[in-house]
Amino acid sequence: MKRISVDIGGTFTDCFFAWDDVYVEAKALTTHHNLAQGFNEALDLACSRAGLNRDLVLAEVDSVRYATTLGTNALIEGKGPRVGALVTHGFEDTIPLSRGRGYGEGLDPSKQQNMPDATRPDPLVPRALIRSVKERINSAGKVVVGLMEEDVRMQVRELVDAGAEALVVSLVNSTENPIHEQQILDIILDEYPAHELGAIPVLLGSQVSGRKGEYVRATSTIVDAFLHEIMFHALGQLSNNLRGSGYDKPMLVIHNSGGMAQSNSTDALQTIHSGPIAGVGAAQHLADSTGLGNVISTDMGGTSFDIGLVPEGGVKHYDFQPTIGRWLVSVPMIHLLTLGAGGGSIASYDRIHHSVQIGPESAGSDPGPACYDRGGLRPTVTDADLVLGYLDPDNYANGFIKLNKKRSVYALDEVLSDELDMDTIEVAKIVKNAVDEQMAIGMSKELRVRGYLPEDFTMLAYGGNGPLHACGIADHAGIKRILAPPFSSVFSACGAGNMKPLHIHERGSHVVLYNPTDRSLYNTFDELNQVIEELEGRGKGDLVRQGYNPADIRHSLEMDLRYGNQLVTTAVVFDINRVNGVADVLHLIRTFSDIYGQRYGVGSQAPEAGIRAQTVRVSSFVDGDVVKFDSIESGHDRTMPKPVGTRQVHFVKIDGAVDTPVYDEESLHHQHVIHGPAIVTTENTTFLVEPSWRLEPTPQGAVWFLKD
Repeated sequence: MKRISVDIGGTFTDCFFAWDDVYVEAKALTTHHNLAQGFNEALDLACSRAGLNRDLVLAEVDSVRYATTLGTNALIEGKGPRVGALVTHGFEDTIPLSRGRGYGEGLDPSKQQNMPDATRPDPLVPRALIRSVKERINSAGKVVVGLMEEDVRMQVRELVDAGAEALVVSLVNSTENPIHEQQILDIILDEYPAHELGAIPVLLGSQVSGRKGEYVRATSTIVDAFLHEIMFHALGQLSNNLRGSGYDKPMLVIHNSGGMAQSNSTDALQTIHSGPIAGVGAAQHLADSTGLGNVISTDMGGTSFDIGLVPEGGVKHYDFQPTIGRWLVSVPMIHLLTLGAGGGSIASYDRIHHSVQIGPESAGSDPGPACYDRGGLRPTVTDADLVLGYLDPDNYANGFIKLNKKRSVYALDEVLSDELDMDTIEVAKIVKNAVDEQMAIGMSKELRVRGYLPEDFTMLAYGGNGPLHACGIADHAGIKRILAPPFSSVFSACGAGNMKPLHIHERGSHVVLYNPTDRSLYNTFDELNQVIEELEGRGKGDLVRQGYNPADIRHSLEMDLRYGNQLVTTAVVFDINRVNGVADVLHLIRTFSDIYGQRYGVGSQAPEAGIRAQTVRVSSFVDGDVVKFDSIESGHDRTMPKPVGTRQVHFVKIDGAVDTPVYDEESLHHQHVIHGPAIVTTENTTFLVEPSWRLEPTPQGAVWFLKD
């Protein structure tokens, strides 16, 4: 296996480089003005550490995988083309009206509780750029009113004349029959041919989402169109950068569905949060290959804190209608909770509660925290960590960034010390404790809402700041086992290297597995199998188009199931792909019941209310080589290594400075144990072992934090 995986975050660009059995990790600052520059710096560092020539590597490597937050940033900044929309006559106001909850979607919980003061986001498609066409297809897919070609041409010309730079076509019931959307596409291409200068991107709602729901399908397509141009140019730039260095294979892009595809088979919408989701995938692979059990993955980088659930048994947690930015969309995305709490999160004074607020605003990489000495004037979590003595000013990010402690002290004093009437150390402790508590609350809530207890989970702590704050977070959450995985500082990039070529296709379909009214089981098997076969065919076509052997393609059937009219919907992965009789129906019901009971407690199942499927989904994928994780066992006879020095460190629950031993990377040997308080400084991250915790390394570089 020869593979390059890169995760471009808001602050750092992480690179994981696999060359046969050699695994190398590297980091560089993200260059937002030109992502290829940071990409090249991280890759060059990885190649030099492996002792290999960059041109040789790019000529021989089997794939380059790329995860990015570029689309997320573009939505936040509102940078995109003017998008026009074509809808069914009579539905012109569906998009701007959204739904009643549209005021609160995408806001933090505190603002959602104050809905009268909430405002709708600025529309991606203003009302002036929405036109309707005369047509109608009913809910069964039958054409009721045919499409009028001249009417379509007139509406399209009006949109282009009004300044539309991309077009979205989202018609009523097009998921049941997309014929009118396809006809409109043909008309637009006839008016503005793709090979001519006046060509315009066109996206169809039926291609972006196969689920019912006019508003969310239209919004999904609009977000996709809004991001299309920037992703096209950015991915093209990165691809050209690689080709200029001798890489002649297609660049692969990580999807938020938990898979990957070539860039020419990737929708912009699928790249949202792709980096953190790659980390969740790596956590799943680590748990499966080492028998880790229930895991909650936590990725603390410079900008955010991302939480993912990996329960034992591989139960998938999807967001079926996630909110991206301020818009509800319809795309199957691995569930991820993101908090604005990273190393670069800005600490500010909350005058109402006379306390410190952490984030969600971040200093990013430019100018970065005040201690980066690049013009940042506002205090961040990293500034507090430096003042408390956790970070080595001369050896941060392997020495590439020299930290200026005086800048951190100045920023904390200027913004917070006077307001809180405390000295700098006490303020830094409050910042550290506040961010740890904020992340612990997010974790605990995420687990309890889904029927789990924090004490039943192992916390996986990765990202550049994960091992630094892990003990503090776990103390607040009541978790006693933490694992910093192998390659923890670039774990999401490592996960990108494990992703499978994967395409997910779904269709809204009302399937009643058990009808309580007449006590009957589902029996129209051919109808359901036809839907499954159609979805498998679409997935197979996607993968064959990218050059994969049809014989290697596998399919997995999933359904979104619920009891009766429950709002709770559970995604269930089945071990069969066809339903050919009553025995298979009973197998589907039994599988759903087992998963529901595991998640919400045995006895919570309610089959007497009926069992319904809302969506049928097929994952089409190709298995491949993955990174091999070694044993993560702990508890053998261990010895204390010799520290390389000591440092005056301040801990939240201890008054005054503590003379704390400092260790280097050599101490992370699997026969060692380090009792807190202690600090271990490595090239890419810092391990903070707080009092009452101990650190136990494992052979491949994973590190346990265990409660003494």
